[in-house]
Amino acid sequence: MTKGILGRKIGMTQVFMENGELIPVTVVEASNNVVLQKKSTETDGYEAIQIGFEDKREKLSNKPEKGHVSKANTAPKRFIREFREVDLDGYEVGQEVKVSIFAEGEMIDVTGVSKGKGFQGSIKRHGQSRGPMAHGSRYHRRPGSMGPVAPNRVFKGKLLPGRMGGDLVTVQNLEIVKVDAERNLLLIKGNVPGAKKALLKIKSAVKA
Repeated sequence: MTKGILGRKIGMTQVFMENGELIPVTVVEASNNVVLQKKSTETDGYEAIQIGFEDKREKLSNKPEKGHVSKANTAPKRFIREFREVDLDGYEVGQEVKVSIFAEGEMIDVTGVSKGKGFQGSIKRHGQSRGPMAHGSRYHRRPGSMGPVAPNRVFKGKLLPGRMGGDLVTVQNLEIVKVDAERNLLLIKGNVPGAKKALLKIKSAVKA
């Protein structure tokens, strides 16, 4: 069954393993996750749990939001996400989800919004090759052919310059190096999408 938690990316550091290996890790803080709702097939058409993360000021929340979280006896939440394919019996509304649900060595999938890079050319955005830089060539970093002559238009999906980054990205099969239950921290091997302080959705690996 899937396990899941929401957290914020704090940044990257490195840790030494017992065998002396140096591993780069991303530090994720996953505090005060609260179960706000349990969705079942009878009432909602699918099974899921809804989790709220990070308290929001009362002033910034409207009446429906306050009413929704009052069932869980908690403050209004800034982020609310759902996790499917979970064991509904293991969760109760108002229950706090802690990092201790994960163990060291467990494989996870991490979802976040990638860093925005602004408007970029086709070389940086799509990894295309550049033209020759010498011998009178006037073709250096341009996008290349726009397609055939026959339909005199550019086909949809053509790899062209444009806005890069800022997409919802999932990185699969990352390993948890350490679980710090006291400080609500997860140390994840390698890098995860997003800038520092970005929201991350962490759940059990689908392909593990």
